[in-house]
Amino acid sequence: QVQLVESGGRLVQAGGSLRLSCVVSGRTFTTYAMGWFRRAPGKEREFVAAIRRSDGTTDYADSVKGRFTVSRDNAKNTVYLQMNSLNSEDTAVYYCAARTLAYGLGRTNADYRYWGQGTQVTVSS
Repeated sequence: QVQLVESGGRLVQAGGSLRLSCVVSGRTFTTYAMGWFRRAPGKEREFVAAIRRSDGTTDYADSVKGRFTVSRDNAKNTVYLQMNSLNSEDTAVYYCAARTLAYGLGRTNADYRYWGQGTQVTVSS
């Protein structure tokens, strides 16, 4: 089992920045990659970014590329999502997820086995 706890979500003004954290506990050695997803009001949960635990290889959705940065600190078992130049379309509940079933990065919900409870990010215009 792997447990995930996100934090850092809050209300922020458009153009501002925010850093989300996700602490991973349990059988962390089984985790190949970590992903960030988000669910905006009335929409399905969508991929945001992912990072491979072993070498830090990253992947981003086009909508956040150049604005968001995913990173990890394996010693602290923590993954981060630095979000810059936020706009109202970034308003959503953000989830971190752990990929344990296969090596490599994934972009779909099915690629990740464990999920956190989510943290709310609200961007005011």
